[in-house]
Amino acid sequence: MAAPVAEGWSWFLTLAAGISLLKGLLINTYHSTDFEVHRNWLAITHSLPLSLWYYEDTSEWTLDYPPLFAWFEFGLSHIAKFFDKEMLVVQNLNYASSATIIFQRLSVIFTDIVFIYAVKEWCQCVRGIKGPRDLWLKPGFVLAVLLLWNFGLIVVDHIHFQYNGFLFGLLLLSVARHFQNRHLEGALLFALLLNFKHIYLYIAPAYGIYLLRSFCFTQNNPDGSVKWRSLSFARLAVLGTIVCSVFALSFGPFIAMGQLPQVLSRLFPFKRGLCHAYWAPNFWALYNVLDKTLSVLGVRLKLLDVDRLPKASMTGGLVQEFQHTVLPAVTPLVTLVCTLSSILPAVFCIWRNPQGPRGFLRCLIISALGSFMFGWHVHEKAILMAILPLSFLAVESRRDAGIFVILSTTGHFSLFPLLFTAPELPIKILLMLMFTLYSLTSLKVLFRREGCLLNSIEAAYLAGLVPLEIFCELVYPMTVWKQSLPFIPLLLTSVYCALGVTYSFIRLYISLLTRPEMDKSKHQ
Repeated sequence: MAAPVAEGWSWFLTLAAGISLLKGLLINTYHSTDFEVHRNWLAITHSLPLSLWYYEDTSEWTLDYPPLFAWFEFGLSHIAKFFDKEMLVVQNLNYASSATIIFQRLSVIFTDIVFIYAVKEWCQCVRGIKGPRDLWLKPGFVLAVLLLWNFGLIVVDHIHFQYNGFLFGLLLLSVARHFQNRHLEGALLFALLLNFKHIYLYIAPAYGIYLLRSFCFTQNNPDGSVKWRSLSFARLAVLGTIVCSVFALSFGPFIAMGQLPQVLSRLFPFKRGLCHAYWAPNFWALYNVLDKTLSVLGVRLKLLDVDRLPKASMTGGLVQEFQHTVLPAVTPLVTLVCTLSSILPAVFCIWRNPQGPRGFLRCLIISALGSFMFGWHVHEKAILMAILPLSFLAVESRRDAGIFVILSTTGHFSLFPLLFTAPELPIKILLMLMFTLYSLTSLKVLFRREGCLLNSIEAAYLAGLVPLEIFCELVYPMTVWKQSLPFIPLLLTSVYCALGVTYSFIRLYISLLTRPEMDKSKHQ
């Protein structure tokens, strides 16, 4: 029996091997300050006692991930010492020997095994489309390519440098376990994920409500329908024990040392500004631009005194903290209220009508995207938290496929400024083109009997990314404004992509509220 299974998945192994080879070829490309961040964390966890991990501040890149990720770095450091011990010295700031680069790049590639396994599990959960199809036209194959060869994940992890593949692997595997009716295992994996990287708190409400409603409160009838039942305290107790045990294991040592406030202050640095240095393409980017436009108009119409305006609001652009001058200032509390308001309707929907794991997945995506749209100090890389899960729905529904094309194209394009060095320019353009063209053509063929994926306005909007890139990369650097207004390309990229992300968010909400299970007639 093993031979047919191996033969049946040979195409998947080929895809996984191919992307691993590509990652190896990218080892010597540019890497960002995140490379030094993780090298410093290797040094902190290896060279210092546990009691100093969250106090060490020799480098500005202090440890600000949850404890399980610190232990993950601790484990890697014991392998790193065989490559170059100097990388594990806390005082060796910005250390990047050849051996250090090779080790850190390889550590990302090898931990991506978790992501590869999770993708395989997801491919087994996807519904097929009726009718004979070649392998490359099957939803499972398309899904594997969209995930394994995801442009954003490649450039963020294997050029820019992070460990998102490993973390997204835990997320996808957790969701897959819910599709497989293994809810406790899914809860365990998500609890572990939260203690590796707390950004996944964005989607915790979707997880909590879905598990409470579908695991603790409901049961499936023989006909496949779902009915209410009284709360199962036994199930709730087991679920709570699993989650609390993971948090106790993670934070317990620091609580015992009386360091919980210090750890939390590192995890939630609210002293940072509303937006990252490069504005993520979300609602606040549009809000900031509107404020800047109103302030300029106010000065020209002599309604505002230019001498009284904050300097950053008029000249700093994206390179320093932005201060609003016309519109109300935004506080962390305001962003929290906006974020919760954006995800509560979706959470309420799966409480009232769980709609199975696909309804949960749709709520998870909306929660991730709502948090990206309205969160405090959001990084542009967080868009991947919505793009990757949406890949699953995209291969099952034409409408979701259209949303995926818009969101992935604009979201991935917004990552372009992360790779600003000349050698990486052709790499990012080529990889982006390959992924976008494959996404569009494969999904178009997959749903060729159901109509177009994009209407003319959507297609025109996406086509506008081409002249925008030409202007930002080729035209603007030759203008006289490059020195005085260096942030203009970043501003244009962020705002233009924010329009596409906002549009995708609205469409996802419409699909959730109006037709929770779309295109069922086309699936088995």
